[in-house]
Amino acid sequence: MATDVVAELAASLAKTGVVDGELSYKGQGRKLDDAKSVEEIVKKIQDFEGLEALRLEGNTVGVEAAQAIAKALETKNELKCCYWSDMFTGRVRSEIPPALNSLGDALMLAGARLTVLDLSDNAFGPDGVKGIEKLLKSTSCYTLQELRLNNCGMGIGGGKILAASLMHCHQKSSAEKTPLSLKVFVAGRNRLENDGAAALAQAFQLIGTLEEVHMPQNGINHPGVTALASAMQQNPQLRILNLNDNTFTEKGALAMAQALKHLHSIQVINFGDCLVRPAGAKAIAEAVTEGLPALMELNLSFGEITEEAALAVAHAVKDKEQLQRLDLNGNYLGEDGCKALKEVMEGMNMGQLLGSLSDDEGDPEDDDDEDEDDEDEDDEDDDEDIDEEELEEEEEEEEEEKSQVNKMSTPVSAPRPPDVSSFLTFPSPDKLLKLGAKRALLVQQEVDTTDGRKTAEAFLKIASVYKEENNDVKRAVLDTIDGLLSKAFNDTSFQGYNFVSALLVLLGLIKSEDKVKPVLVVPGHLHAIEHAVRQDYFPKESVAVLKAFMSRSSKSLESCGSAKNVLQSTLQRIGSQC
Repeated sequence: MATDVVAELAASLAKTGVVDGELSYKGQGRKLDDAKSVEEIVKKIQDFEGLEALRLEGNTVGVEAAQAIAKALETKNELKCCYWSDMFTGRVRSEIPPALNSLGDALMLAGARLTVLDLSDNAFGPDGVKGIEKLLKSTSCYTLQELRLNNCGMGIGGGKILAASLMHCHQKSSAEKTPLSLKVFVAGRNRLENDGAAALAQAFQLIGTLEEVHMPQNGINHPGVTALASAMQQNPQLRILNLNDNTFTEKGALAMAQALKHLHSIQVINFGDCLVRPAGAKAIAEAVTEGLPALMELNLSFGEITEEAALAVAHAVKDKEQLQRLDLNGNYLGEDGCKALKEVMEGMNMGQLLGSLSDDEGDPEDDDDEDEDDEDEDDEDDDEDIDEEELEEEEEEEEEEKSQVNKMSTPVSAPRPPDVSSFLTFPSPDKLLKLGAKRALLVQQEVDTTDGRKTAEAFLKIASVYKEENNDVKRAVLDTIDGLLSKAFNDTSFQGYNFVSALLVLLGLIKSEDKVKPVLVVPGHLHAIEHAVRQDYFPKESVAVLKAFMSRSSKSLESCGSAKNVLQSTLQRIGSQC
């Protein structure tokens, strides 16, 4: 059976996908500058009858190439899904709006009716939003169900343009008795701040059909959070609300708790790193107690929550039969508080649902309550100071971006957690340790764990800094890998097959038709794999595939000596138990 799996894997690696109306060039790293460079793609599009989905993510597309592709799309009226994330790396920012305009014009000319538009990880700024403004207002988006603009650097200005476009689309589509019924909205890491969030809140309130909202790491404070809370109440089918790493404080948390009372379909609430604080946590606990029968996951980690508030949250989930995870890590519980929380959860037979408390911040200092009161009382003044500082920073950023506009470089990305991007670009043990106790969470947030190739690349970068003789580095590597892979493999949309395929290609054990350059294999890679395959999250069928390839003679593994032998032995042992 393992032989069949291996044969199937080797035969299907890295081929252009054509499945159920989908044409895919995903992750091929092509540099598409002009019409000649896209001749093959253009012909495939032209010859594809019933094209419904086009994947171009992970390539870099210039203006002329985009225009050629657009020409081919002008007759594709059945196109529904445009997966165009990570499509402009290395492009001058001024190239992006005309490229997007060309593609958008083609969709409108074809009369396409989109259901999915994904332009994430393009970091195109407000000008990029202007490049899709006409498309978003057109009949081609009246049917839009998923809009994904994660990590696009839209800023406040881009957020306002986007909000106005969505409102225009809803108004026009409603007039034609086909109102925009957007279900999924993703816009993390976009520097939206309060004004951008408030503008989008107006659009959300008007639309009213949202089922998933993901807006983590946007610098939103309580005025923006309050606006979003009001809008969420008008979306009763909301299932997932992810506002991780914004700043609620008590005022925002109270507003959001009130909104939760109206969201009876909510399944996932992610308010981690949001500083909900004790009063906010208690208010959220009250909302949970009063309703939310479908709740599956509640994340209130790193929120400056004290023992009393954490216990209130624990008691609130007592009767939630669908609950799968409660995360209260990184708060101010102290040793006794952590023990009490665990006892309460175990007493309700829910101990296994409580996430790790390994990053607890300990008992709050005596003057914390006073400081918190002072902060709440001075919120308005603080917000004014913050606004002035942010305006100055925005002006500086704009000047810097203008000076860079004629340089060939990756467009400026939205802010990311400190040093995570730097570590994954140029890994080193010191950089990993400097990420601190939250390193696993930070890497989870940075890496697209729905993508097998990107997950494999991140895995190998983390593993490359492994040091057998340094316990701190060793522990940091293995903990980070566990966080990354457990999140990936526990996601029902994650294709473990693609992860293992990419891993074998990158290790030089299989040749790829995409001519992917293998990494320089070091013992740390094999030590990390040996650790991962022993974990519960790692599927046993993938162990069989790894065993088959690792047992072959390979020059890429020759320098790894004992690490290779240990890995082969572990794979053999686990394989015999399957």
